[in-house]
Amino acid sequence: MGLLADLAARFRRDRVTLNLDDIQALILRSRPEPYVGIHALLHVEQPAGGRDLLRRLAPHVPTASGWTEELDTWIGVAISHEGLKALGLPRSSLESFPLSFRQGMAARAEQLRDFGENAPETWEEVFKPGNCHIALTIYARDEVHLDVAVDKAMGELNACSGVTLLATHRFGADADAQNPFGFRDSISQPTVAGAGVEPQPGQQRAIAAGEFILGENSEAGAPLRMPQPDVLGRNGSFVVMRKYESRVGAFNDFMRIHAGEDKQAQHALAAKMFGRWRSGAPLPLAPERDDPELGADPQRNNDFDYQHDALGRMCPHSAHMRRLNPRGSQLTILSDEHIHRIIRRSSTFGPKWSDDVTGTDDAKADRGIFFIFISARAYDTIEFLQQEWINRGNFIDLGSERDPIVGLHEEPGSFTIPQSPVRRRVADVSTFNRLRGGEYMFMPSLSALRWIGEGKFD
Repeated sequence: MGLLADLAARFRRDRVTLNLDDIQALILRSRPEPYVGIHALLHVEQPAGGRDLLRRLAPHVPTASGWTEELDTWIGVAISHEGLKALGLPRSSLESFPLSFRQGMAARAEQLRDFGENAPETWEEVFKPGNCHIALTIYARDEVHLDVAVDKAMGELNACSGVTLLATHRFGADADAQNPFGFRDSISQPTVAGAGVEPQPGQQRAIAAGEFILGENSEAGAPLRMPQPDVLGRNGSFVVMRKYESRVGAFNDFMRIHAGEDKQAQHALAAKMFGRWRSGAPLPLAPERDDPELGADPQRNNDFDYQHDALGRMCPHSAHMRRLNPRGSQLTILSDEHIHRIIRRSSTFGPKWSDDVTGTDDAKADRGIFFIFISARAYDTIEFLQQEWINRGNFIDLGSERDPIVGLHEEPGSFTIPQSPVRRRVADVSTFNRLRGGEYMFMPSLSALRWIGEGKFD
């Protein structure tokens, strides 16, 4: 059973408490597998032209009311703070947003630990401060449907004045849904309370809707502060977009150096660093060898925690997956896992992974991932993740050890694998994903898109 079919089987309309008709589908809707898509990044020169575009696009943005149903294509719209300013929103509304959103991602480099080769001055031009105002994301089941959807969106853009298309980037993956390193991606997603489905196997409970949808009660029992007026903030959410260039060849070389020429040993070391096998099978359920049948089963591939692996001998504490979702692990620095859950909408681009790619090939291919996630606490969450769970190891008693997959390694790092009688330390971990840019965005409700489009702010 595929992901969408699994969701549809668990969906009950009578369990819905959210206003799904006002929430953008992209917040709840999972991408298809296989999938193709395009990110289109826009700059607004004239407020009236930008508002006209949003007014034209709004009818093409599906709502979450059919989020478990099959669609051939759908579009999502997100806007940066500079974009909201360029659209002419009143100062009172602009100032009602969180400070980090108002400042933008580049200005938050210190909090995000975006230094050295990840620093904003190295980013692609489209992501330089003030450039990216609106991000359109279109998903489709195949290239034919994508081309139709893109033609419609570009038709609306061409009918407007004062809005410039800065860049487009196509992405996609086959039915294996692999990330650039060959691992099945986006398996673990939180269940949102009130969306109409029960938690998947392995999830203790649904997360309060207010952690993802503004205006709903959060895990603290009350709504988080939201932008004003009410029509602007309610049923919207916040988005983090970060584009990474994946150094797949360097990663493959690392496997060959530290695991030898034995392919199974290479796969095993890579699995230890990710926390899953390439099929998606998690190490706590398949500690010795890959299990593709398990990896492809949405009823089983997320049904685990780390209570029976306190020493990390099945899945290392420093594995990428365990770092970003500790699932009840004993942490030295306490934190509430439920308020750091995110809805991931990452998209892979470039050639499919192959183990014969080497470091000399990395400069030849446009290969990587748009790390995109949605949360009502998006900016606090990404800055916490970057500071604590990704670029430090204190919370798991590993000092300065960083995430082996997405951590910034300004100097060669290490990766610890607990084992008996002595733990193994793998040296010379480098930056396998280089940041090429990003932005903090706001994903408005359908009501808010229409409100902004009409421009009647008084």
